[in-house]
Amino acid sequence: MNHEIHIDGTGIGNHYPPYIIAELSGNHNGDINRAMALLKVAKESGANAVKIQTYTADTMTIDCDKPDFLIEGGLWADKQLYQLYEWAHTPWAWHQQLFDEAKKLGITIFSSPFDETAVDLLESLGAPAYKIASFELTDLMLIKKVAATGKPMIMSTGMANQAEIQQAIDTAHNGGCQDLIILHCISGYPTPIAGSNLNSIRRLQQDFDVCVGLSDHTLGVTAAITGVALGAHVIEKHFTLDREDGGPDAAFSLEPDELKQLCETTRDAWSALGQCDYTTKEAEKPNLKFRRSIYVVEDVKKGEVLTEKNVRRIRPGFGLAPKHYLEVLGKTASQDIQRGTAFDWGMVS
Repeated sequence: MNHEIHIDGTGIGNHYPPYIIAELSGNHNGDINRAMALLKVAKESGANAVKIQTYTADTMTIDCDKPDFLIEGGLWADKQLYQLYEWAHTPWAWHQQLFDEAKKLGITIFSSPFDETAVDLLESLGAPAYKIASFELTDLMLIKKVAATGKPMIMSTGMANQAEIQQAIDTAHNGGCQDLIILHCISGYPTPIAGSNLNSIRRLQQDFDVCVGLSDHTLGVTAAITGVALGAHVIEKHFTLDREDGGPDAAFSLEPDELKQLCETTRDAWSALGQCDYTTKEAEKPNLKFRRSIYVVEDVKKGEVLTEKNVRRIRPGFGLAPKHYLEVLGKTASQDIQRGTAFDWGMVS
């Protein structure tokens, strides 16, 4: 199974290193200069793309103090939804500047739209791809709107059951999306490493026959590396300048040195997978000589019988293979043989 997709000219699939998406989210903390600095960090760390989020508090929810709109527990406990999105959103007025800066830096930028007006804005900016967040996976009208752009679409599957994932995939394909990636995701912030359920990556590939990746909310890089080993072609991870600065997503975001480590180690993990075959590898060829083989270990005169005393299986490997040892024993030397000579069949009659 090989699903090859290209985003902004970069290949994604079996033949390519993992595609690393650095999720900026709300870690700009309301400061466009910080957002610009984060773009630079993503580029310098080796990420393929930066992803932002395109919404306003009003496109996400309403300003209402009823209990339904109050967050209970977790990182954002006791905030109203409207307050959270006011705090975390990336102002639409920044988008053009962020896209321009990313182009200047030479890093891909795209976004998660949260309603149809966000898609219209991102289309006007020439977004090369779209991401559907886990919480929007059941918003089939939004998926249909994104699919109609014809751009590659990435969808996270946090909280979704099999039927919901299938429905989202069908909506995307039927709406015109040819290049689709789905990300295994646990929508916990942060997600405990033991709750990552990374074997789901293989299950998603098996059940839905699409390109699969990982949206990772654990701390550190272990889950991402493991995800690549299990077949993830895309890794998405939140990042920030410094967790101590706070912010909506700071607690489960990577700092710059960690993002660099993520990019390096996941690509190393992909390289380590290699090919599945039984041929001698280039790195092994110089060591073939250190295998055991059959050697004459005492001087032998012509006509003398070869025995366990004068012939042994030892290193190096320039003689006859050890599997022939019992055949050699009892043979008669057809010539004088010096101690330390690699044995071959031409030495016996």
